[in-house]
Amino acid sequence: MQRYFIDQNADVHQRFFITDKGDIHHITNVMRHQIGNEIILTFANQSVYRCKITNINIDSIEVALVEHLKIDTELPQSITICSGLIKADKYEWMLQKATELGASEFIAVGMERSIVKLNNDKVAKKLERWQKIIKEAAEQSYRLTIPNITYQPSLKIIYNHIETYDYVLIAYEDAAKNGEISNFKALLQKFKPGARILVIFGPEGGLSEEEVSLFDEAGSQIGLGPRILRAETAPLYVLSAISFQKELLG
Repeated sequence: MQRYFIDQNADVHQRFFITDKGDIHHITNVMRHQIGNEIILTFANQSVYRCKITNINIDSIEVALVEHLKIDTELPQSITICSGLIKADKYEWMLQKATELGASEFIAVGMERSIVKLNNDKVAKKLERWQKIIKEAAEQSYRLTIPNITYQPSLKIIYNHIETYDYVLIAYEDAAKNGEISNFKALLQKFKPGARILVIFGPEGGLSEEEVSLFDEAGSQIGLGPRILRAETAPLYVLSAISFQKELLG
């Protein structure tokens, strides 16, 4: 059953209206739903309900709550993926898959070795497209929330806000080349439910020494196994490892 998000809190005593144009188009023209058909809605308070369509208009779809569904699909920790800009198709693929794997937030950063550059005129348009990709991936993977994405022109700005995180991890290629295999495993053991974790990844050319040195005192360098991973693959490795350790192993 198709799932959609609605930016309201659930209330069994009222009906709700889907007003997002993209969702209306998908419900009426793609899925071809009619009055009486059912969909699943995820509300702002992360409540999930099976809902019946009671009315369809051009600018809204009215639904009534039918059944509360007990679903928990979020990682126990809040993982922010902070990554250097990479080629558009690779970055969008990473956003989609990282959303499916449970990332809570994304920060796209213009780093020293980023081949891709964003000027101010392109940022808003890119963020809109990226957010749409994330939303669709969140719906497909039954997430309870839609991860947010922002853009920052340099890692220095990220450094100024690291006090909001419990852990800061830097996936550094040189750490992997030097055989570092213990830091990530040790840190994983420490992650408590609700912990906020920032993981920093470089672009295709990797992080510069200057960028890494910004986090010498506030972060921990980690290697991601014996193989050197592509910029779009490394975040997926980290999210998968966290899921395995904290969800499958408990």
